[in-house]
Amino acid sequence: MIKEVVINIRSVIDYGLAEEDRIDFSTDGVYRLEGDVAHIAYLETEVTGLQGTRTSVKVMPDQVIVDRRGTLTSRMEFREGQKNSFLYDTPAGMATMNMNTRSVRHRFDPAGGELEIDYVLDMEHAVISRNKFQLTVREQKQMGV
Repeated sequence: MIKEVVINIRSVIDYGLAEEDRIDFSTDGVYRLEGDVAHIAYLETEVTGLQGTRTSVKVMPDQVIVDRRGTLTSRMEFREGQKNSFLYDTPAGMATMNMNTRSVRHRFDPAGGELEIDYVLDMEHAVISRNKFQLTVREQKQMGV
């Protein structure tokens, strides 16, 4: 069953400079749990700079897939301890990025759950950033009439 949920996202990006970039925001989305696979979808906002993009997250026991379609198109596959490449397609052009997934932790049940991914992005063998992505899913509270 598909549920309307509140999704809290925290992204910490370390470019190796003195300060990290942090993005914290909440948005409405949808969630369903099919066996041990969680499906999450939401629309990006101005806060992320990806307005006009729909993000879908599929959390499986051994991997996480993040699909983005719209202003930005990409498909990122996270498997702990593995390096993957993905095509990053924006209005400004396309680039192939590499991603080394350091860790993936998740816990989901019918009411929602949590996901945390720690990964390193590189391009042409040069590290771009170290990233920590946290996503929390909670059922929306129904207002009394």
